[in-house]
Amino acid sequence: MRVLALDYGSARCGCAISDPTGTIVTPIETVERPATKGGMARLRELVATREPELVLVGLPLSLNGGDTAQTRETREFAQRLSDVLKQRGEGVSVELYDERFTTRLAQRSGERAGGTRSSEDSRAAAHLLESWLTARSR
Repeated sequence: MRVLALDYGSARCGCAISDPTGTIVTPIETVERPATKGGMARLRELVATREPELVLVGLPLSLNGGDTAQTRETREFAQRLSDVLKQRGEGVSVELYDERFTTRLAQRSGERAGGTRSSEDSRAAAHLLESWLTARSR
């Protein structure tokens, strides 16, 4: 199953996609200001061109597993994205998944690779997707 993972942030949304077998995860371009009309249009375009069966949105829980202001904003974004995709007849579900530590993992892998901030967002989405795929295969 092909999955599109999103590391949501109000300024930028990191994106990563899996291959149809769920074996290979590839960071792809970020989406600027994803909650805006233009950002949502770009996300719809990604869904249309990449054809995922699922959109996975990273849920930034606090270290103790509770909600924060960012958690609530992300839940609202995911619901809005789900509504937009349904309105457009995309037939793709949106699921939230715990993203604790994915940004730090992306920072560490970027330090080794000399990556940029924008690629860090998509690397975080890739770590999120790899974690989800691993948990799903157990």
